[in-house]
Amino acid sequence: MTESTGLTLRDLERRHTRLTALGEAKHDEYIRAMRQLRDIRAFLALAPDAVARMEELSSALFGEILDEIETNLSHAVREVLGQDRTVSTLREIKGNRLTVHFQIYSGQDQEQVEDILTGQGGSVANILSVGLRLIALSQLDEHRHRPFLVLDEQDCWLKPELVPVFMKLISQIAERLHLQLLVISHHPLDRFSGAAESILALRPGPDGPTLDALKDWAL
Repeated sequence: MTESTGLTLRDLERRHTRLTALGEAKHDEYIRAMRQLRDIRAFLALAPDAVARMEELSSALFGEILDEIETNLSHAVREVLGQDRTVSTLREIKGNRLTVHFQIYSGQDQEQVEDILTGQGGSVANILSVGLRLIALSQLDEHRHRPFLVLDEQDCWLKPELVPVFMKLISQIAERLHLQLLVISHHPLDRFSGAAESILALRPGPDGPTLDALKDWAL
């Protein structure tokens, strides 16, 4: 027994044994922690390459879709306006997300950038807006979403003589995609006679507005 602590040699041996076991356990824990740290650092080192690869895959996947969208929208613009225009997209990865900016080119060499919002008095924006809506609807699960689209004055900036071509085109697309369209417009109703299954006129009256079918009144 020691005079200062009152512990016997046997007590000290047992304490030494416990401390030794605790030290070995802590050492093993340290080794495991260092291995985990090494694995985490190795994983994090892969992150830049993984992100770059994901960006490549995303660009490749959406690139095919966007190529088709460019072709379809370019066709729509040319069909309605009767002018040579090319719709193009600028694709970037920002914040691990693919962002798309639409541009339209005109001119003999298709190098002149035209403002989509003001191009052709807003006609270009009309066409692209409807085209993108139709494309978006075509990608939805038909079992979860009703194939129905309301176009509220989407022809507002089109010249009256362009409306029949515009309506015929979107009517054909909607039929091919099995979509039902409700078009609201302030253009003369005769502009829709060649593309609509039914045409209704909303007219003010002394007792409130009335809805008249086209067949009930003369254009």
